Amino acid sequence: MDLGLKGKRALVTGGSHGIGLATALALAREGCDVAVCSRTPERLSEASAKLNPLGRAVIAEACDVHSTEAISAFCDRVTAAWGGVDILVNNVGGGGRWGKPSVEETDDRVWLEVFEKNAMAAVRFTVKFLPYMRAKKWGRVVNVTSRLGREGGGRAWFNMAKAAQTSMMKTLGMDHQLAGDGITFNSVAPGDIMIPGTGWETTMKSDPAAYKSYVSEACPIGRLGTAEEVADVIAFICSEKAALVNGAAIAVDGGQSRAF
Repeated sequence: MDLGLKGKRALVTGGSHGIGLATALALAREGCDVAVCSRTPERLSEASAKLNPLGRAVIAEACDVHSTEAISAFCDRVTAAWGGVDILVNNVGGGGRWGKPSVEETDDRVWLEVFEKNAMAAVRFTVKFLPYMRAKKWGRVVNVTSRLGREGGGRAWFNMAKAAQTSMMKTLGMDHQLAGDGITFNSVAPGDIMIPGTGWETTMKSDPAAYKSYVSEACPIGRLGTAEEVADVIAFICSEKAALVNGAAIAVDGGQSRAF
């Protein structure tokens, strides 16, 4: 299927590994020039090595999304090179394992840092590129949230941040001026995803019995998802084929979530 993305320019935050890298690769295969950012130079080099052979322009630079100034500077460099981006995937985030099980024992700093890394980073990147999208009368903004942004469960600071990202996309999607300019705003909400070097791989190796028991109980399809399965949905949402999908929160979780 031709998704109609050839020649588009895309930015994927947190794009050096996991869902972010899988999304950058999926978009590049569809003909997009791709910019990615993360905090880790080594991962950015590895991402570039995977993206460059696809024959599209690639920008891969470090950016600390906790810093408003760093986000602004990175976006300015992308704008200087390309004029802006047609597609923005706000993938950077995390914090679901931060803090302590007890809310009373978790410092305010955890709540603030998780909100900054997830919700406020998405706000700042989005605001930077909306003028370019509006001028072109076309754009796609996707927030990678979590099934825990659509229902209860998990750690409260993470759920709060992901629910904020989901609300952001729904509200912007309902804006007649933005939608009228051909821009769509959607959330993709993954369930538990197996990503090398993350907590699930650690659990699988350190306590196989507990991991197997969890998967058996929590995952109707009998396994965790993959980054590529999430990326394929994101690529479709960014496409011409999905022009009517706007303000949606789309679960990509194998039936794991309890929300409708």
